[in-house]
Amino acid sequence: MTTAVEADPAGPPHKVRYRRRRDLGEHVARTVGRLQARALSTVPQPEAVSALARLRRGIGRTPGFDFTLERYVQVPEHLLGRRPADDTEPTDAEQAAHDAVTLYALHQQSRRERMHADGRGLGHAMADLVRRSAGPDGVRRRFAALGTASTYPESIYHLRSLITMLREHQIPLDYGLLADDLQTLRIPGRRPKIQAIWGREFFRSRPSTDADAPNTDNSEEDPS
Repeated sequence: MTTAVEADPAGPPHKVRYRRRRDLGEHVARTVGRLQARALSTVPQPEAVSALARLRRGIGRTPGFDFTLERYVQVPEHLLGRRPADDTEPTDAEQAAHDAVTLYALHQQSRRERMHADGRGLGHAMADLVRRSAGPDGVRRRFAALGTASTYPESIYHLRSLITMLREHQIPLDYGLLADDLQTLRIPGRRPKIQAIWGREFFRSRPSTDADAPNTDNSEEDPS
């Protein structure tokens, strides 16, 4: 598992152990990484810039709404997972990949910095946002709402708001890891597990700016 060192205004740098991406996450990370490289090249490629705009219009929609986006949201056959009996609804993998890529497009909007970064789990990014935001209590409330969301659409609603805030503060996120998390989040019985993992990432990244905040164990669980 990848280990990185993060600076913290409340104390010396500390090690953060990042979670591994699963197969769907690796696929989404490669897709987003290629799109990011093309959109942010010295001479941005018009098709990539156009794709980001079209992807942003897909937030909250069903996969397949725009055939021209196939290369960005298609999930390989071996990763599709269990299909509904009538095959008219997307699989959990298809919906999770679609939502992760479209949320990345929102995050990258108008930014020349790379908003997809390997290893940056949602909880880690939220802790950074608390440290940088002029209104940290508002960030905590929004993140808490995500942590108690009872449906998948409600989770996407809160994520959209939080990712807009990450964009404003130029804080990146690992969209492959997010795709993995969203796939698990779609399983009602496993939703609390992902919400708890996000919370532990947040707490273990020491979001408090209180110099007396205690240091905590930095181990991290994998939802698989």
